[in-house]
Amino acid sequence: MSNPESTDYEVGQDNIRPFGLDIHNPVFVVSALTIIIFVLLTLAFQEEATKFFGWLRPFLTSNFDWFFLLSANIFVLFGVLLVVTPLGSVRLGGADAKPEYSYLGWFAMLFAAGMGIGLMFFGVSEPMSHFASSMGGTSLENGVRTDWAPLGAAAGDVEAARNLGMAATIFHWALHPWAIYAVVALALAFFAYNYNLPLTLRSAFYPIFGESVWGWVGHVIDTLAVFATLFGLATSLGFGTEQALAGLNYLFGTPTGNGARVLLISAITVIALVSVLRGLDGGVKVLSEINIALAALLMIFVIFVGPTAAIFETIIGGGVAYVKEVVPLSNPFGREDANFSQGWTAFYWAWWISWSPFVGMFIARVSRGRTVREFVICVVFVPTVVSILWMGAFGGTAIDQVIANPEAAVQSASLELKLFEMLKDLPLAWLTSFLGIVLVIVFFVTSSDSGSLVIDTITAGGKTDAPVSQRVFWCTFEGLVAAALLLVGGAGALTALQAMAVSTGFPFTIVLLLMCVSLFIGLNRARRQANQEAAPTQAE
Repeated sequence: MSNPESTDYEVGQDNIRPFGLDIHNPVFVVSALTIIIFVLLTLAFQEEATKFFGWLRPFLTSNFDWFFLLSANIFVLFGVLLVVTPLGSVRLGGADAKPEYSYLGWFAMLFAAGMGIGLMFFGVSEPMSHFASSMGGTSLENGVRTDWAPLGAAAGDVEAARNLGMAATIFHWALHPWAIYAVVALALAFFAYNYNLPLTLRSAFYPIFGESVWGWVGHVIDTLAVFATLFGLATSLGFGTEQALAGLNYLFGTPTGNGARVLLISAITVIALVSVLRGLDGGVKVLSEINIALAALLMIFVIFVGPTAAIFETIIGGGVAYVKEVVPLSNPFGREDANFSQGWTAFYWAWWISWSPFVGMFIARVSRGRTVREFVICVVFVPTVVSILWMGAFGGTAIDQVIANPEAAVQSASLELKLFEMLKDLPLAWLTSFLGIVLVIVFFVTSSDSGSLVIDTITAGGKTDAPVSQRVFWCTFEGLVAAALLLVGGAGALTALQAMAVSTGFPFTIVLLLMCVSLFIGLNRARRQANQEAAPTQAE
C-alpha cells in the first residue's frame, strides 16, 4: 500500500492557465465539454430525452436496489466503527490543529448544504405519503405487491400507520444519508489536511492506487465526481424551483410554466453569483447561518402553535419506531415492499450518493481541527436528531390535520404545495408561507454557491484559490443543467432530474466503497505513527 507522505506531487502542478484561468487538464475540459453537449442535446431532442429519462430511473432502482441498500448499510457501519475504535482520536490537520469555525457556524453550513431544500420539499409530503400508504394496507396482483406501503403496512390502524410512516421518513433522512456524506467528507479532509494532498476526490485513493491517482485513474474519479455533483445538485435545485414557484403562485398568483421556471432559476443563479463573489465566509457562511436561524424559527413556531401534543407524540412514536424498524427497512434482499424499497429508498440512496461529493467536499473545507470521532458524531448523529424533530413537526402537523379531517386540503395538494396547505391551517399563514418560500430560495442560493465552489475545486486540481471566474462558470452551468432537465420533463419535470441523479449515483457508489477501504488504511497508518511518536516520550 502506498504512503501519502511519500508523494512529491504538488497541488496544481498539472494545471493549465489559458485566458487567465487555472484549470486541471483534462478534468475541467472533459467535464465542461460533456456537460455543454449534454445540455444542447437534451434541449434539441426533448421528446427523446423525456422518454429516456422516464426509462432510466426505474431501470436502475429496480435492478440495483439491493446494491444501493447494501452499500448504504456499509457506510453506516463504517461510521460506527470510526466512533468506537481508537481511529476516532485522529485529528484532522494533525494533533495541534484548531477548528476554524464555531460549532454553530460549522453545523449551519454542513446542514444547509446537506439537506436544506430537501427538508423543505419533503418535510410535509413524505410523512403523509407513507402514512396514507400504510393506512391503506397491502394489495396483491398475481402474487406481487402493488401498494407503496413500507414493510407490512398498518391497515386501518391510525397510530401504527403514523409511527410506521414516520419511521420510513426518518430512515430516508437520518443515519444513512449522513453516513454517506461523512465518508466522503472525512476522506477528503483527512488526506488534504493530514497529508497535504490536493482537496479533490482522487487524493482519497492514494493508499490504494499510489502515484497512479495523478494519472488517468484520478482523472476518471474526479470527472465522475463532477458529474455526480452537478446532477445531484440539479435535482435539488429542481425540487427547490418547483416548490418556490408553487409557493409564489399560492401567495401571489404568479405563473408556474416553463418561462417562470427559467426566470426563477436565472434570478437565483444571479443571487448565487453575488454570493460567489463574496467568498466562503462572506457568502455561504452568512447565508447558511441566516437560513438555519429562520428554519429553526419556523420549526419552533409550528411545534408550539400547531398541535403540540400530537407533534411530540409523532416525534417520540416515530423515533421509537425508527429504532425498531431500521434493520428491516435496511434489508437489501427479499423485500416484499418493492415499490417502497425501489421507488423510495433506492432513489434516495442514489440521490444522496450523487450529492455526496458536493456535500462531502464542502464539509471537508470547513472541518479542519475536528477529531474523527467528533466529526462523525456531529456530521451523522446530530443531523439525525434534527431530521427527526423537523419531520415530526411538519409531517406530524399535516398527519394530524388529515386525521381530524380526511378531506383536508393538504391531503390532495400536489407535493410542492403540501407545505403551504399545512401552514394555511395555522395562525399567521401568509407570513409563515412567505418565510417558507424565502427558506427554499436561500437554501437554493447556498447550494448553488457552495456547489460551484466544490466543482471548481475539483476541476482546478484541488486548488481552493482558483480565479473567481471559474466558480462563476460552474455556478452558471448548474442553473443551465437544472433548467434544461426541468424543461424536457414537461408535466413530470422532476423525473428527468431524478433519473440523472440515480444514473450518476450508481457508478459513484463503487467509488465510495473503495473510499472506505482507502480511508481505513490511511487512518490506521496515522494512528500507528502517532503511537510510535508517543512511545519515546512515555519511555522517558
